[in-house]
Amino acid sequence: MTEELLSLPVPAVPAGDRGVAWLRANVVRFSNGAEHARRRVLTEKLLDGVNATTLDELATQLGLAGSLPDIAKITYHPHEPVTAEADAAVERLAGDHGEEAAARIGLLVQAQAATHALAEHLRTGNPAPPVPITRRAAEGGVIEVGLDAHPFGHGPHACPGRALATKIAKNLAFKAMHHQDEPLVLPNAWDYTSAVALHAAGFLAIGTTSLGVAAAHGLPDGVGLAGRQAVALATLLEDLPCPVTVDLESGFGQDPAELVARLDAAGVNLEDGRPHGLATPEEQARVISRVKERAPGVFLNARIDTHWHGISVEETEERARRYVDAGADGIFVPGLTEPRDIETLARLAPLNVLAQQRTPRELGNLGVKRISTGSLLFRAALQHTVATAAAVRDGGTPAAFSYAEVQELISPGTRSGAASAAGTGSAGSSRAPGR
Repeated sequence: MTEELLSLPVPAVPAGDRGVAWLRANVVRFSNGAEHARRRVLTEKLLDGVNATTLDELATQLGLAGSLPDIAKITYHPHEPVTAEADAAVERLAGDHGEEAAARIGLLVQAQAATHALAEHLRTGNPAPPVPITRRAAEGGVIEVGLDAHPFGHGPHACPGRALATKIAKNLAFKAMHHQDEPLVLPNAWDYTSAVALHAAGFLAIGTTSLGVAAAHGLPDGVGLAGRQAVALATLLEDLPCPVTVDLESGFGQDPAELVARLDAAGVNLEDGRPHGLATPEEQARVISRVKERAPGVFLNARIDTHWHGISVEETEERARRYVDAGADGIFVPGLTEPRDIETLARLAPLNVLAQQRTPRELGNLGVKRISTGSLLFRAALQHTVATAAAVRDGGTPAAFSYAEVQELISPGTRSGAASAAGTGSAGSSRAPGR
């Protein structure tokens, strides 16, 4: 029945030659028939080639740089009252009052509202759609149609920017997860199924583990050999209905800025460790700066490998300051466990530590904002695999997911459902255990 209702025309809006009335009368959202078809083609053309990671970037790429304060003032939907402030905001942005100008403004108005709503749903795990209803003209008047099964519209009015909005929303949500009272507990997956299983278990964001990815492909960790495999997994996880952050080591011998720009990840880990030592702080700061210029909305977690090398917390702190000044959104010091050191570094930026004996609440009280599992889950899975095989051999009773449960985890619906609604190091590596 919902499908039939969504095929009905949208309610007509009165004509207008300025302000909000002009905008409503000229956008694809409130059009039908030939007007809708023409304006939709125009809207899709404006979105073609756009690759924004933030709403600010989207505004710039649409030719409306710095417009978001005005966009936020616009009362867009016909059931909303029009204010003088909203009319003035439209006029400042409208330019020649043509259909293309209306399309640019309309895209940003819808993107700002729906994307922030979706980001909040992703942050909290709310399964409801970010746009709960749409309106259609039917016999007897205007009706409201619920969008639980069809978020972002459906049918002729399906949102043309759904993938872009979802990407930006994931970026917004993931950043917000690092500024909560309780630290984000981030499990690290090594393949698609481990990622969807963790998300199904209630984790709101997923990371990858370089050791798990490398070892699963018969490669050593930490020496830059698993770049192709890491990128392939990141690509496979793009449709996972939650933010994903990717461990990129130090870039796998590629330009990290170009590498991050190619991915649709909400976050990345970039480390100052190299296969044969540490990068200088100046060198790593330049890398961070270039990455943030290319992908400002991607959460860059700057991993500082000084602790593994027995270097003082004072140098770790100095590196952290440099990296944050260069644009890093958070810092990650694997192996850090001393409370005083944790408190010192947590004052500089959202601090990520590896899971340890302290509870999330205890680490949160020290200022920690993110707790990741590194390679722990992969190593535990490997040990459990061997133990299960041994139990079969020795007459024990192994515990495992059922065949049907695994099939359900990897069904197509797990890829977009929520988003729509939302150890030991390897030989030759200079890094220590824990990834």
